[in-house]
Amino acid sequence: MSPANDTATSTAAPKALPLAGVRVVEFTHMVMGPTCGLVLADLGAETIKVEPIDGEHTRTLLGSGAGFFPLFNRNKKSIALDLKSAQGREVALKLLATADVLIENFKPGAMDKLGLGYTTLKALNPRLIYVALKGFLPGPYEHRTALDEVVQMMGGLAYMTGRPGDPLRAGSSVNDIMGGMFGAIAAMAALMQRAHTGQGQEVQAALYENNVLLVAQHMLQYGLTGKHAEPMPNRVSAWPPT
Repeated sequence: MSPANDTATSTAAPKALPLAGVRVVEFTHMVMGPTCGLVLADLGAETIKVEPIDGEHTRTLLGSGAGFFPLFNRNKKSIALDLKSAQGREVALKLLATADVLIENFKPGAMDKLGLGYTTLKALNPRLIYVALKGFLPGPYEHRTALDEVVQMMGGLAYMTGRPGDPLRAGSSVNDIMGGMFGAIAAMAALMQRAHTGQGQEVQAALYENNVLLVAQHMLQYGLTGKHAEPMPNRVSAWPPT
């Protein structure tokens, strides 16, 4: 074999990523929704972010938010649409007719008001997997507004992170990021199920329920031992701060 031929065989095309050929359309903002799209994009999906005409507002955040947009929206395409206009909705519907996965993380009912709710889109594209990311799953709190720090306080993570009597928000948007990851896991599971059934479905993830999982071991500790878990800075264990 000549040196030239040897070089040619050593530069074979890279293998396709696992989600190559999957089209994702996301109507998202801030961290939770974009994280879901990011995971799918990193795995090879064509991920198209639908932004307002003036762009998603994390593009212009400063300070601790300055890294939001470039981090959570890498590997994506983008289109700006006015979804409150007939023309904008028409473009969105044409795009969604070709989509495998939709991601949204707006308030409950917001997508329905725009004519982009799951029931409407299921009729347009029965194979569509609709990922709805919220503050709370369906129940008594489902219409409440939630932020990462809100559910950390409600669910006890801030208590476990802070000193006794001084609850503290974790130093990262752990529930937002985790919620996006759960959304991506649900989307991939639904894609696998669609391969057998031919049908899409709606799947959900939520901030508060993520937080419950993050502190679940402390709940079980109390259930098994009858002793409340001490905040991490007050512990004598394998994980105390030094």
